[in-house]
Amino acid sequence: MSTENRSPDSPASDVSEAASRNTLALNPLVGIQGQDLVEGAGILFKAVINEPKVATEQWLSFVGELGSIVSGKSERAPKAGDKRFADPTWKESSLHSGLLKAYLAWGEAVNGLVDKTSLSDIDKQRAHLITEILIDAVAPTNTMLTNPAAVRKFIDTGGQSLWSGLKNYIGDLTQNRGMPSMVDMSAFKVGENLATTPGAVIFRNELLELIQYTPTTPTVRKRPLVITPPQINKYYALDLSPDKSMVRFLLESGIQVFAVSWRNPTAAHRDWGLDTYVAALDEAVDAAREISGSEDISMMGSCSGGITASAYFATLGSAAEKKIKNLVLAVCLLDPNSAEESTFGCLMTPETMRAAKASSQLRGIVDGHDLARMFAWMRPNDLIWNYWVNNYLLGNQPPAFDILYWNADTTRLPAALHGDYLDLYFSNPFVNAGRLKLNDKTIDMSKVKADSYVVAGVTDHITPWKGVYKTAQIMGEGTTFVLSNSGHLQSLINPPSNPKASFMIGPISADKPDAFMASAEKRKGSWWLDWRDWLQPRSGDEVNAPAALGSARYPTLAAAPGTYVFD
Repeated sequence: MSTENRSPDSPASDVSEAASRNTLALNPLVGIQGQDLVEGAGILFKAVINEPKVATEQWLSFVGELGSIVSGKSERAPKAGDKRFADPTWKESSLHSGLLKAYLAWGEAVNGLVDKTSLSDIDKQRAHLITEILIDAVAPTNTMLTNPAAVRKFIDTGGQSLWSGLKNYIGDLTQNRGMPSMVDMSAFKVGENLATTPGAVIFRNELLELIQYTPTTPTVRKRPLVITPPQINKYYALDLSPDKSMVRFLLESGIQVFAVSWRNPTAAHRDWGLDTYVAALDEAVDAAREISGSEDISMMGSCSGGITASAYFATLGSAAEKKIKNLVLAVCLLDPNSAEESTFGCLMTPETMRAAKASSQLRGIVDGHDLARMFAWMRPNDLIWNYWVNNYLLGNQPPAFDILYWNADTTRLPAALHGDYLDLYFSNPFVNAGRLKLNDKTIDMSKVKADSYVVAGVTDHITPWKGVYKTAQIMGEGTTFVLSNSGHLQSLINPPSNPKASFMIGPISADKPDAFMASAEKRKGSWWLDWRDWLQPRSGDEVNAPAALGSARYPTLAAAPGTYVFD
């Protein structure tokens, strides 16, 4: 677990940047409940009780280190990159320096206790998850009196910062389920300053709306691109502000763009499973084919949208080449067992999966807000204490940041789809042919073929890049693999204007991911430009841009961003 946090007196942009690296996504956490964390705490408690000798040794070691701190002999310092203690007071003040060193020594003793017990490896991982949450929570930066930046601002503002922080706290208790707000929700409105690319809904069924975007070039490529987003988030992550919009970038590149906008289900839709979503997606693809006049399409799927797109692709069998010519998968794990680096793997057991499945079946849905809350406790420094300090101790307003607004605009998952995604962890159908049938079609990735482009993020802890590399291997020989220098969502929202962007690129092979890292070509800039150059020649001939959206069979139903996005 990351222990990095933002300095309490950092600008709001730094606060929001820290959280944007940890956006919500459909990942192993769909199977984790609060009870699982309680059980992890129980494992830690039993270890202390059952192995008192180890606990005593760690306590005595901590007391000895306190003596070194008091005598000025301790050289302890926070890890490089830990911005919580960037304030110079932590070095200049002997009181604060001693407090910091004592905190670091205590954290090391607690973690050392877990390491020295006789717990199994998996139970040690679970216990460490709890100790990290505990250690992060008691950091001296999280309290008013021991946070030098908070004390300084209290004095500078004559106490106004404390009053502002109290108002923020009360507001979050009543309006944000007691969690610190990550974003100023009043700063954005979908359709006004987010998701503003012109277009229209040209197809709607019970599960989705299909948006066709207005071309911005006089000629376009005939073969369109259909974007399939994750179900746990709204579709407009790829159409945020104009300078970050992938949709606009593609339009400017002469690509015809269609995007799926999933409906936000309620408990009444509990029976919508992966087969239901695949069937709905097939209808959308047929609409895009008819409107564009192209026999086949290119499809892009990200995260769980990539799983849905791949499942749909596989159900087409030998007919896939007649509907999907190119497949682009971003931050998508088709083999969930390959995600060895995931923080959450230690909590994923058959028992936790069954319990999570039973819970969603009882409720009919998985609420995105509940998922976000649990996710936050997996990354508390970036997603909780960061904002605790900024909003309450410093009395600042949460930042106005479009990515975080989108992240907070969560959706629900129907129970059947939730259960189907959990089952993928055990059936692993994209690796094991014949383990899954959807709409009477057997999933067998060896029977389908498309030109493929797969994107991962090197710092992505949700869909770790080595797992995404396995996705590229599943797609087969000739697949292009891109490793962006960022995290989960930021690897997608990577416009050419991003001065920090860089990536590695190369073909996949049967070798392990580390072999790719050693041989791949390193490039500066955004991978969007390479993807454009890859996609354009695979998107058919240039034709005149359509004068109007839709067709006689598929007339326009509503202006973009549609209606389902507001559910």
